Amino acid sequence: MKVIASTRTAHGTSASRRLRHEKKVPGIIYGGDGQPASIEIDHNPLYHALRVEAFHSSILDMELDGAAERVLLRDVQWHPFKPLILHIDFQRVSAGKAIHMHVPFHFLNEESSPAVKLSGGLINHVMMDVEISCLPRDLPEYIEIDLGEMKIGDSVHLNEVVFPEGVTRIPHGKENAVIVTATLPPVAGTDDTEEAEEEVVEPVPTVAAPVKPAGEKKA
Repeated sequence: MKVIASTRTAHGTSASRRLRHEKKVPGIIYGGDGQPASIEIDHNPLYHALRVEAFHSSILDMELDGAAERVLLRDVQWHPFKPLILHIDFQRVSAGKAIHMHVPFHFLNEESSPAVKLSGGLINHVMMDVEISCLPRDLPEYIEIDLGEMKIGDSVHLNEVVFPEGVTRIPHGKENAVIVTATLPPVAGTDDTEEAEEEVVEPVPTVAAPVKPAGEKKA
């Protein structure tokens, strides 16, 4: 995948705002053997490229002022509610230096697994990607996990995943975290607890004291 960029000479908030009005995205490229450089990229082609999964986990070919660079996408800043890219970061890639990347899982044969096909179960994706370390030439676009044999109650853990040659998982959190599980769908239960009937309290009638007629004499 290719990115066409130009060197950006103007800096600061006002300059970035002007770029965005011109439908361009300010960014930076750093790392490798070169110095950090401010760049600008046309917004719309970049916006559509970011909708492709591989753009986030592959080595990209960047043409910067006509010169070729190999880069990785490192960060994207989006507008809070508009489909607008505010800033983007790329890192240069050196052939002999290991890189760290988050690579997505691709789950195969989910619908044909016994858990789904025979038991009507649900496949719950606990992890969607994994961080790996490898040389640029060994970077996989994704890691495949075959769910074709999953039954209700089964789960897949990180230590069960076979990573490609030259690829090492970077541990985070639990050493053997759960990636995916197979469970039965929740069943709407009935409430066996009977609601107590609301007690109706009858009002106690008030007996008024007899009133003597005016002027009545004592016997």
